[in-house]
Amino acid sequence: MTNGLRERSDSPSLHKSALRLRISSNRRDHEVLGEDVFRRIFCWERKRAERSSRCFLLMFVHVESILQANQSERTLSEIVSAISSATRETDIAGWYREGAILGVIFTEIREEGRKALASLTPPKVMALLRSKLSPEQLDQIRISFHCFPENWNTTSIGRLANAKLYPDLFERDEARKFSRFMKRSMDIVGSTAALILFCPLFVLISMAIKLTSKGPILFKQERVGRYGLPFTFLKFRSMKCTNDPRIHREYVKRFIAGEKDSPEVSHNQNVVYKIQNDPRVTRVGKFLRKSSLDELPQFINVLKGDMSLVGPRPPIPYELEGYQIWHRRRVLESKPGITGLWQVNGRSRLKFDDMVRLDLQYAKTWSLWLDIKILLRTPRAVLFGAGTY
Repeated sequence: MTNGLRERSDSPSLHKSALRLRISSNRRDHEVLGEDVFRRIFCWERKRAERSSRCFLLMFVHVESILQANQSERTLSEIVSAISSATRETDIAGWYREGAILGVIFTEIREEGRKALASLTPPKVMALLRSKLSPEQLDQIRISFHCFPENWNTTSIGRLANAKLYPDLFERDEARKFSRFMKRSMDIVGSTAALILFCPLFVLISMAIKLTSKGPILFKQERVGRYGLPFTFLKFRSMKCTNDPRIHREYVKRFIAGEKDSPEVSHNQNVVYKIQNDPRVTRVGKFLRKSSLDELPQFINVLKGDMSLVGPRPPIPYELEGYQIWHRRRVLESKPGITGLWQVNGRSRLKFDDMVRLDLQYAKTWSLWLDIKILLRTPRAVLFGAGTY
């Protein structure tokens, strides 16, 4: 799987063999779906699991090495026969990568049963393969398992999701290859121009922070980028150096749960999903947050490629602990950004679920023109301070 999801084998004989295998396999009730159909079903199952939280298991049988060495229809037929004998009638088998990786989707698995299935199935498949293949052939086969919904270990942050297991996103990115190149070019030009233009402001803000409170000028924090890759997020420091992080942790729990910050809000007032009157914020910091000037150092993140000018806001690792399964798509669909649909559509006056829906809408309908429209609407949202606290 190291050469890309859409890669095909270079051997025409393997393609013909795979095609004939599907026909002969069907005669023996061993149906092997083609790559496009299997991937489409896999993506449907993955999205359904994200919504319903009902598990399924994906088994990969890496056969590229053995097929390149043998190029035999009989060898491939024996492998498919062994896999079919180890699966249920409701499981789905097909090519994840034609001529290289066979996949099996074990559907409708209970949470407590997926570990048992993952531990019992490989020995069963290997035993069946051992009865049909030589030891040399067996050594060329590798089996791997992937559970969905994935268990994200937020305590040891790293790549939380394997991009190769999201072929729909990969293919969408490939279809937008030129547009994405233009987006990155716009990020580089825009962030460079902003850093030059706001250079005097950088100096003035740095002096104001240094003269009014102890501590560094920049606030650095680990955030989660696309597919869970961590990066160092930059802001102008708006809080005192010694503060209690539990305040924000508790706010995050309430925000994701859809609870307002203040316990009493009248019918005529807008509900605010934001920490108000935060005791940790300095006097200068309050102004910086209200004017969004504390965000200016993020142009450095954009220039480095960690972020984009437009995209979902990057979460803090502990925020992921409160995410529902479907919330995770906001860190899978797009690279994080400085501004986005959430910022120009109400900001802190929107519930978390609404923010996620806007992020997913942005990813689904993304275009360069949409980015330009959001960028043009951002100054007005900043100047009028809609949803800023």
